[in-house]
Amino acid sequence: MSWSNATLHKALRPDDLKDRRRHQRVRLSLSGRYMLSDHREYPCQTVDMSPGGVRVIAPVIGDIGSRVVIYLDHVGRLEGQIVRHVESGFAAQLRVPPLKREKLADQLTWLANRHILGLPEDRRHERIEPVSKRAILKLPDGNEITVRIIDISLSGVAINIDTQPELGTSVTIGRTKGVVIRHFPDGVAIEFLRQLPEDRFDPGIKL
Repeated sequence: MSWSNATLHKALRPDDLKDRRRHQRVRLSLSGRYMLSDHREYPCQTVDMSPGGVRVIAPVIGDIGSRVVIYLDHVGRLEGQIVRHVESGFAAQLRVPPLKREKLADQLTWLANRHILGLPEDRRHERIEPVSKRAILKLPDGNEITVRIIDISLSGVAINIDTQPELGTSVTIGRTKGVVIRHFPDGVAIEFLRQLPEDRFDPGIKL
């Protein structure tokens, strides 16, 4: 099934979208990574975004005014400056050349409308159900919780858990470190700080 640009734009903003989209922030959940000015890298997830700025959930927050480079799924590399700290993350002003800004506006329009139009969600990596679904989740305060694994990919894991840690919480599941990036009914999604080795990725995997 194909959708025309007019259909996509109408679903998001029916009136003078071309002008609005240059500044309009849209709620958008994209996974990615970011690099701070000291060259440390961490996983992140967007909360909302426009061609000129982005707000992300992030485990480590850089200094206001410092440079940040962000790599987002479906979007690619973006560079900017941290302008404020927000709950569980930061907001950055993006430095986007005029030609790329228009392209980015088109990308955001499309991505925001995927959900509205019922289009399938892309996933970066194949997900599998492990044979052993029981795991121990360790929280920053040292508490350990037994959880049930729903599925695993090279970059993350979805688990069932009664009490959901806050977004941006650094956790360890088994021996694998990660960050809570998404909530869903009865569970959370965790993005690993380091991608799992492909030679270990099979139903018998243990985190």
